[in-house]
Amino acid sequence: MKEIFYNDDHLTKEDIDEVVVRTKGLIINHHNEITLGYSHKTYQFPGGHLEKGESLTDCLLREIKEETGIEIKDAEMEPFVKITYYSKNYRGTGKNRQNELYYYIVKTDAKFDMNQAHLDDWEKEGNYVAKTIPLDKVEQVLIDSIPDNPINEVIVGEMLAVFKEYNRIKNKETK
Repeated sequence: MKEIFYNDDHLTKEDIDEVVVRTKGLIINHHNEITLGYSHKTYQFPGGHLEKGESLTDCLLREIKEETGIEIKDAEMEPFVKITYYSKNYRGTGKNRQNELYYYIVKTDAKFDMNQAHLDDWEKEGNYVAKTIPLDKVEQVLIDSIPDNPINEVIVGEMLAVFKEYNRIKNKETK
């Protein structure tokens, strides 16, 4: 699994006050389409926070169900990239945070069903929807979304780095 580390604030491990772990899935079907979440004018790979006592894969399965209504049963799931961020004074909280994001390739033909999703208040407030986008259009869709929300510059940058790694693996497999 490839690991990417960001530490623009030059923090040390000893400077970290809290660690938050998330999982995210690149849900890809055999038609070469990906399912993305869209809320607050921002695209995201479905996923979220690890709960106490939960494994990474259990977190991913729960979050995909909550955000897309897809209950993963016979899907292939493979972790492929981990991103770690050290952030000073994370979002003005006064705490230095280590964010760990584990990305999985999830191959399934299950279709999202928002009637089966269990969105939180933040997602509902942002009119969350799941969207299926052809893989060959994803990069442009993400780039085009950057002006829609100031945070998109950071989020899209991360998503494009993850998508680039996915494409590297995919191209390696097809050779």
